[in-house]
Amino acid sequence: MSKQRVVVGLSGGVDSAVTAHLLQRQGHEVVGIFMKNWEDDDDSEYCSSRQDFLDAASVADVLGIEIEHVNFAAEYKDRVFAEFLREYQAGRTPNPDVLCNAEIKFKAFLDHAMRLGAEKIATGHYARVRRNPESGLFELLKGVDASKDQSYFLHRLTQAQLARTLFPVGELHKSEVRRIAAEIGLPNARKKDSTGICFIGERPFREFLNRYIRHAPGPIVDDRGRTLGRHVGLSFYTLGQRQGLGIGGVKDQGAARGGGAHAPWFVARKDVATNTLHVVQGHDHPWLLSHRLAAQDASWIAGAPPAPGSWAAKTRYRQQDAVCTLLRAEGDGFELQFPEAQWAVTPGQSAVLYDGEVCLGGGVIAAADGRG
Repeated sequence: MSKQRVVVGLSGGVDSAVTAHLLQRQGHEVVGIFMKNWEDDDDSEYCSSRQDFLDAASVADVLGIEIEHVNFAAEYKDRVFAEFLREYQAGRTPNPDVLCNAEIKFKAFLDHAMRLGAEKIATGHYARVRRNPESGLFELLKGVDASKDQSYFLHRLTQAQLARTLFPVGELHKSEVRRIAAEIGLPNARKKDSTGICFIGERPFREFLNRYIRHAPGPIVDDRGRTLGRHVGLSFYTLGQRQGLGIGGVKDQGAARGGGAHAPWFVARKDVATNTLHVVQGHDHPWLLSHRLAAQDASWIAGAPPAPGSWAAKTRYRQQDAVCTLLRAEGDGFELQFPEAQWAVTPGQSAVLYDGEVCLGGGVIAAADGRG
């Protein structure tokens, strides 16, 4: 690859820092940008953006590159956070990281980088880009480190975005990234990986949502129609949730210990129309298992959907690929069928299709086995 001007999204973490170093080593002209995407409570104990910028600036200093602090908070609030709240209020469980990548990191950030004269952008994502020699199309591949692969979160990227994007650490394992960082003396070589939703950080999730979403308590009902308690608002629960239901002690009167009546409770359905939270006992209850799903708002990396037939899919990030059949893909929707039932398929999350290591795209889960 010839020498190019590459703008790197420096987050303050070790992955983007090593990304910048690797591109420097390849001879590229590297410029760093720190993206500030959230500022509602910038001075709170949960918001780390100030420290993250200091870490990113320290990395830039060690590498000898320029760094610019860019505020995308307004774009983030309009394009990502507003949709996040709409989905929760509708009773679904959205994945804002997918939308953040599509709308901020590979749109607002990409546009800004192009204005700076960049030929490419780069981030510290664990994924890879390859141009198919036969079709000429760009492909999104899983990262080499299967435990860190982030292609699931990048499935909405387009041909135009992938054509301008580099993912250097996608070729490495995390342990190798940390080794390189320590070897060249990066100050964040041992910095802990960030977890959770970017704008929520490590704070209690319910406490955060309480500030933005109206909530109405309602009944918690089991699969036999019994009312077991009260929920604090449907938005605060997700399918498959086990903790925080407040009904752990409910069981059939006189049931023998160790029997099914003592099995844990799980959220199985949310009925927005009646404001009812439906729960079931046991991890493998039929209400938690789905053989089919319908998705909408589809986005395909090649620009068109794959042909109906056998593929693999993930219905949540930390999941092994599951064999599935693409039954149809029309307009912005598609349907999948799984020979093995999938657990707690959740409306609002993404269903992402794969052909081996190639990510094909995906969409937002609307319903599973006919249930929304």
